[in-house]
Amino acid sequence: MRNRASRQPACVKACSVLLALAASLYGQGVAASASEDPALRAAIAGAHRSPDFVARDDARHPYETLRFFGIRPDMTVVEIWPGGGWYTEILAPYLRARGKLYAAHFAADGGAPYFRELRADFLRKLAGAPTLYDRVEVTEFDPPRAVAIAPPDSADLVLTFRNVHNWTMRGGGEERTLAAFAAMYAALRPGGILGVVDHRLPAHRPLGDQEESGYLREDFVISVAQRAGFQLIAKSEINANPKDHADHPGGVWDLPPSLRGDAAKREQYLAIGESDRMTLKFIKPIH
Repeated sequence: MRNRASRQPACVKACSVLLALAASLYGQGVAASASEDPALRAAIAGAHRSPDFVARDDARHPYETLRFFGIRPDMTVVEIWPGGGWYTEILAPYLRARGKLYAAHFAADGGAPYFRELRADFLRKLAGAPTLYDRVEVTEFDPPRAVAIAPPDSADLVLTFRNVHNWTMRGGGEERTLAAFAAMYAALRPGGILGVVDHRLPAHRPLGDQEESGYLREDFVISVAQRAGFQLIAKSEINANPKDHADHPGGVWDLPPSLRGDAAKREQYLAIGESDRMTLKFIKPIH
């Protein structure tokens, strides 16, 4: 009994030290995440950015979004389906000196002409500004057939902006979406982060409404990510828009920037603004 009792103060002291250390590290992490990132600010403010892209900063919140996902300039980052390069214009110069950017674009032999043309335009964009984009490595992503977006276990951060709905729609369903998340999981190192932004369908709406609307239920996205092995660690309302009720006849494309809906309702759609979006942060667990 004396031995057990004599060990208790040491145990309590050790536990106290560990708790204090954990609290200190947590505090440092919070402070670091709350601090400014001048390099990221500079990339966003760069004169190289397309004016049409800059005009959407108030709707897309690039600084706040990337900071929420924990980006740093020394990271290896994969940008999924970068489209015309809205985020690439920020990520490439930010990562160029110390990090690495993979742009996992549409497949070169993709079936839809639109995909092939967008990829070709993106490659011309990169070639036209080598001082910004010469270190970007373009890969192909067309789940489930082309999924080698980066070397396995190599990425610190994978980012996908308004892409998940494309894997779910047009018959892709949960299985194609799962293949996409599995590919992103494979590219990340253990402890790596996946950042997801997409159009958000209200939780009370049936899953069937995802098929044509371009909106997804948040619980659906989370559940597919978890099936792929990810753990959800944070959510943010950075990209929320309470004016958007996701009930437009032509889906999300009735809203800006597409504005494909009824011309008579253009002012109404402009008043709503861009879509309500979920912003989710996942981690690949360290086993």
